[in-house]
Amino acid sequence: MEMIEEAARKIINMEVRGAAKIARFAAESLLKFAQKIDDDFDVKIKEAADMLLNTRPTAVSLYNAINYVMQYSGRTVEEKREDLIKRALEFINWVDSARREIGKIGVRRIKQSATILTHCNSSAALSIIKEAHEAGKDIEVFATESRPRYQGHITVRELKSEGIPVTLIVDSAVRYFMREMDYVIVGADAITVNGALINKIGTSQIALCANEFKVPFMVAAETYKFSPKTLAGETVVIEERSPREVAPEDLLSAGIRVRNPAFDITPRRYIDLIITEIGAIPPEMAYLVIKERFGFRLPTEEEIIVSPEHYD
Repeated sequence: MEMIEEAARKIINMEVRGAAKIARFAAESLLKFAQKIDDDFDVKIKEAADMLLNTRPTAVSLYNAINYVMQYSGRTVEEKREDLIKRALEFINWVDSARREIGKIGVRRIKQSATILTHCNSSAALSIIKEAHEAGKDIEVFATESRPRYQGHITVRELKSEGIPVTLIVDSAVRYFMREMDYVIVGADAITVNGALINKIGTSQIALCANEFKVPFMVAAETYKFSPKTLAGETVVIEERSPREVAPEDLLSAGIRVRNPAFDITPRRYIDLIITEIGAIPPEMAYLVIKERFGFRLPTEEEIIVSPEHYD
């Protein structure tokens, strides 16, 4: 179990970050742990799955990854191990192939000489941007810092290494620059049944600005980020992280209250398109994606929920 405890620590401390990377890492961790189990397979693998599942409550991709891998079957330990490994490899392939397909589908939406704004660090969103660059579309990218964890710094380094012109801006400068943008492309931590987007804090404000300036707001989201729990009537937990990510110790020791939500909710009315590996869809089609992919197996666990009116 030490291996799983270390994996959980890496997710909690954001050594492994990004919805797709977290999902892939969880599947890999369960695969490696399953290879070491000699007895009590069901009990031990469930303990491992529960430990990983509790690390990031907003990451629907993590839930879907673990749920997919844990649908293994078999009578003996060896049969169960073999089937779990097979399912883990299937999910890992799903992660990798979905990202590639999103890039191929999304690039068709990008015009020549476009200026694109992105937020945080999304492998799916960046796959579209990289495809546009490789297609010779002469694009330029603006990326937010994405405070307080500064994931935007990862984004700009990654784009720079690909030879893509990129400008880093502070989060609060989005409205100042929005009139220069042709598109906004962001990733997703979760998509709800009615097409709302849960993503890095600040996304909803960017969507509001894009709507004001009539800039298309597009979401790059693999279908394993669509939330089956919302089909069952539940909503997505919004994780709040340590105030130490936001404020120095002298403020905290002075008794000043600090709130640090890691995500926010963008209503579907501000989303023009969700680009998935199975096609580009309007947010209203989220229900059909969830029903097709996950509707046959609805979850029953109870979770803390946020008020559903935020999704309207």
